Amino acid sequence: MENGNVFINSHPLVQHKISMLRDKNTGTNEFRKLVEEIAMLMGYDALSDLPLKEIEVETPIEKCMTPVIAGRKLAVVPILRAGLGMVSGILALTPTAKVGHIGLYRDPETHEPVEYYCKLPDPIEERTIIVTDPMLATGGSVCDAIRMIREHGGVKIKFMCIIAAPEGLERLTSTYPDIQVYVGHLDRQLNDHAYIMPGLGDAGDRIFGTK
Repeated sequence: MENGNVFINSHPLVQHKISMLRDKNTGTNEFRKLVEEIAMLMGYDALSDLPLKEIEVETPIEKCMTPVIAGRKLAVVPILRAGLGMVSGILALTPTAKVGHIGLYRDPETHEPVEYYCKLPDPIEERTIIVTDPMLATGGSVCDAIRMIREHGGVKIKFMCIIAAPEGLERLTSTYPDIQVYVGHLDRQLNDHAYIMPGLGDAGDRIFGTK
């Protein structure tokens, strides 16, 4: 699979924190903090092309023109519920970003996503949209989420996940080759139940302390 829009993270801090996430003995509080920290570290890369504009600032020495992010044109859209765990890490970098929500759950028989909620900031077509989900397994949920965003007028979309299976990444990039995809680690494969191997279990359950 070759796609210039796929970015596999190799930063030592990200890899170290993902290893801590994988450990089945990592508790809910620590897991939640790690997801937030990884999202912030990955967000640094994902937001590297935000547009800038020059404004005048008076320093203690003199007035100067200096760059700031242009406009309030960023939206973070987590795929419920696990994607919520990554939002605060991105907002730590860009506190003025708007937040939308897309609700999908995976049918236990077909493993395909079922929609139940979609609320996006308005006007969505003017914004750079960061879709978050810690895990890219079959790719069904994120493909559905992107379709929903585009139906509402969203244009510039990026996707961030902490771990991905090759099967899901292939599905996403073949369906939406123009989407920038940021992956913390590319895992080995899916098992017969469509769980990522070696993976880290159910991210939603581990973030929110549910079974």
